[in-house]
Amino acid sequence: MLAEFGATIQAWAAGMGGVGLFILALLDSSFLSFPQVNDILIIVLSTKYPERMPYYATMTTAGSLVGCFMLYGVARRGGEAVLRRRLKGRHVDRALRLYQRYGLLAVLVPALLPPPVPFKVFVLLAGAAAVTPWRFGVAVAIGRGIRYFGQGYLAVIYGESAADFMKTHGVEIGIGLAIAAVGAGLAFALARRRRMG
Repeated sequence: MLAEFGATIQAWAAGMGGVGLFILALLDSSFLSFPQVNDILIIVLSTKYPERMPYYATMTTAGSLVGCFMLYGVARRGGEAVLRRRLKGRHVDRALRLYQRYGLLAVLVPALLPPPVPFKVFVLLAGAAAVTPWRFGVAVAIGRGIRYFGQGYLAVIYGESAADFMKTHGVEIGIGLAIAAVGAGLAFALARRRRMG
């Protein structure tokens, strides 16, 4: 039954094009969950209509950004209490310290990773840690933008085989991008420290 519902949602979003991708990404990034449906639809639609790929990737990124801000807002209002009900105290303390110190990277890295990484947890942590809205928004936009534009690009180049490629190598690609983002962040932090010191 869940599989049928997922297939119905996927068919509906594909029929709506960019607007469907926006709505689906918003729902998936906020209070519902449609694992990998956005990724598959970006590839399917970009394969059919390669010239529209930037539009599809932009709409999916924008929908994800709006949905993430909805979840972030709930965590920002509810603060740590929401997380402490769901996670162990020492994990929450450690995560909040990490987010307060590396807010941008702590959101950007998981935004790049494909499922089964539970991105909603990272969004909630960012809200509870009071990561500034602009940092949060920039991190989500960069992370999701790289992911969705990258998948669209692969679809334009490789066609439908891009979906199989992402299923087989999606985790490795996500981890590679996350490592590159961490490396770039560390290099930026070191360069900034040298300038200040």
